[in-house]
Amino acid sequence: MDVLIKIKDREGVVHELQAPTDMAMNIMELCKAYELPVEGTCGGMAMCASCQCYVLNDVSLPEMGEDEEAMLSEAFYVKSNSRLGCQIPITVDLEGLELELAPES
Repeated sequence: MDVLIKIKDREGVVHELQAPTDMAMNIMELCKAYELPVEGTCGGMAMCASCQCYVLNDVSLPEMGEDEEAMLSEAFYVKSNSRLGCQIPITVDLEGLELELAPES
């Protein structure tokens, strides 16, 4: 089953993406699959913050882990709604999620 996720790129264009819930993907991998400008330099290990995004609406997300919290404490352009895309697995709970890509560091 796919869920709809909206992602605003750095030019302000909103992309409506169909995200598969049966492939163990995360938001960073989804962005890369749709060729959105997300580096994912560390390969999804919460060690680079190049997939940082801002959560724009109230959708149930998994708790932020220690690694993600530590990385965001050192990253640029961090806001109260910042998350690392690599730490958000795509599940049915994400239906309707709206994100904005953070500026590149």
